[in-house]
Amino acid sequence: MPRFSIIVPVFKVQGFLHECIDSVLGQSYPDFEVIAVDDRSPDGCGAILDEYAERDARVRVLHLPENVGLGRARNAGLAEARGDYVLFLDSDDFYTPGLLAAVAERLTGAEDPDILVFDHVRTHWWGRGGRSEASELLARAGLDTFDLRTSPEYARLFLVAWNKAYRRDFFQGHGLQYAPGLYEDAPVTYRSMVLAERIACLNRIGVEYRQRRQGAITKTPGRRHFDIFPQYEGLFAFLKEREDLAWARPLLFERALDHMLFVIAREDRVTPADRRDFHREIRAFYARHCPEGFTPPEGPRGTEMRLLASSSYASFAALRGARGLRRLAGAGKRRTVGRASKAARHAYYKAQLRLPLDPHLAVYSATHHAGVHGDPAAIHAKARELAPHIRGVWVVRQDAVDALPPGIEHVTPGSREYYAVMARATYWVNNVNWPGSLAKRPGSVHLQTHQGTPLKYMGADLLDKPGARHGFSVPKMLHRADRWDLSLVANRYSELVWDRAYPCHFTSLRTGSPRNDALVDASAERAAAVRARLGIPDGNTVVLYAPTRREYRRGGHVDRIDLARFAADLGAGHTLVVRLHPSLAAGTARGLGLADLHARGVLVDATDEQHVEDVMLASDVLVTDYSALMFDYANLDRPIVVHADDWGAYAASRGAYFDITAEAPGHVSRSYRELAWLFASGTWQDEESAGLRAAFRARFCEFDDGRAAERVVRTVLLGDQPPRPEPAPVVPAPAAERAHSLS
Repeated sequence: MPRFSIIVPVFKVQGFLHECIDSVLGQSYPDFEVIAVDDRSPDGCGAILDEYAERDARVRVLHLPENVGLGRARNAGLAEARGDYVLFLDSDDFYTPGLLAAVAERLTGAEDPDILVFDHVRTHWWGRGGRSEASELLARAGLDTFDLRTSPEYARLFLVAWNKAYRRDFFQGHGLQYAPGLYEDAPVTYRSMVLAERIACLNRIGVEYRQRRQGAITKTPGRRHFDIFPQYEGLFAFLKEREDLAWARPLLFERALDHMLFVIAREDRVTPADRRDFHREIRAFYARHCPEGFTPPEGPRGTEMRLLASSSYASFAALRGARGLRRLAGAGKRRTVGRASKAARHAYYKAQLRLPLDPHLAVYSATHHAGVHGDPAAIHAKARELAPHIRGVWVVRQDAVDALPPGIEHVTPGSREYYAVMARATYWVNNVNWPGSLAKRPGSVHLQTHQGTPLKYMGADLLDKPGARHGFSVPKMLHRADRWDLSLVANRYSELVWDRAYPCHFTSLRTGSPRNDALVDASAERAAAVRARLGIPDGNTVVLYAPTRREYRRGGHVDRIDLARFAADLGAGHTLVVRLHPSLAAGTARGLGLADLHARGVLVDATDEQHVEDVMLASDVLVTDYSALMFDYANLDRPIVVHADDWGAYAASRGAYFDITAEAPGHVSRSYRELAWLFASGTWQDEESAGLRAAFRARFCEFDDGRAAERVVRTVLLGDQPPRPEPAPVVPAPAAERAHSLS
């Protein structure tokens, strides 16, 4: 008997069906059956399913004699299910890698609850969207189980069949069945949730919920959306029969009204011509099922519910119209206030610009004001030591202020203090561009540190890469770069790239990269402290995986590796540490499994570590795709593996200055099988790898000698002329002091 039965009802989705079924069969957890229900699909879906069944014994196909609709197709599959748990998957959606393994692990940890709920992400036809509104609720649940009576807020979880794993004997024992028509998920979801004694949550994105550009029934306006009323009538008929569930009636009554009011507001569901009739049906439902003493919630939705008891459709429509007008009026007022506030700030800034520059004031920023890190942080730290008379002020976003180290003087963008500092600072240090609204004053010195050695196209080279430069203007970027006085470089290769990518009027500084001083002077004590903070067991070999973003996918994140499988294949004595690209840190990437795997101790998520140098110091080997991190990591003289399974797509969409697969700092894998073999065989640290790394270091770590920050401070802030760096990097100590060799 399999652990999971995955029921996939299929109708007119031949363009999406392969991706759906492949996402299931490609899961690392193998103990499942797929019951694909061909709902008399008129296209090629039936034949596609039969081909899968011939190739994989885990796939069974039911060909229904007539089209019965989504709900009853699910019921047909359910009758054939043999698994401990039942999952439903719509055939135009697909699973994320590693989902079933995570579900199996969570079910075991929760001692087989009645229901397990996991997260999803909407994938629009133009690309992936953001995380669901349920993610916060799922995270709050932690590893406990609960019931809906004591945790009623979980009634707000998404009303669908496919974000849950149901214990089969619970589901079938309570006679749960999907009714025909639209909105069939709602009564089954609510009925199962109030009946369940133990519900668990998994804070992981498990399903990519496809928002099709056309063909989705729920986004086709018409009378079919009146199906919502018989669906909820069935639910409340059930509740009426169960006096032991009287506690649930007010809760589910509110949720039903909320759902109906949501539907009537959508023009892609209820047409204006049908809206009066739809409102009449809501009022009739209200009159039949309103529990005694029901109190609507606070806010606009509660006001709408109160109107249902006594007011006409005209009053309801007037309320909605008034709310719309208030929103417009409020937006207009905000715009007026915003314009006045902006004018006042501009006037204040102009007044500050009339004051003299402060020769003892330097302003720092990193990665769009995200915090204190990178080359600017290393320069600031060295300036406090060698040039204490120069006051250093950081520009930091408000949401990053709480994470600042002690003793950091800072201003937030847009404040009066910000404009005063930006108007009068003599030294500006940043690793990205400053806003174009800020003036470059005569006598000020702008130092551009960049964000490492470039592999992918930058600046003007993006002009023929429209996908990579989506959302910003290359001419405006170059106009801002015209303010640079000095461009910091770590090697002559970078110097040539920056001259080409930014045809402006700056001078190159061959100083090396200040943030890499910590790598060249690698401290075993600092590495051990980081490993302890991250919870890495003593003596473990630490594999750092640092993927970069992809321009060929909206949002930038593409799952290249099943992280749970990789961590398991590395085996005992190894710890997998993952560091996402900063632009992906707040997106869906972590919800697609990373946060869950970190919580379960499968791997370590080090994305939020303030200083990436610490993460590199704590590791023994780097696995990356095309991240610029590899150029910095080479200073450590530790193995690097380049996982380049989509190099062609990446290079075509973003552009690259050279072929990293031909001039790699170590071995290159072009499939997960090759990557796993490199580690299983020990090849990742062989002599060939060392030779490739040595050539790479000689080229790209040319000026990194451990004194870059000092060289910048003495040159820029103190006006000295320190000696140029020697093109011979220092070989550091290993990641941690231990007697045994790495394996």
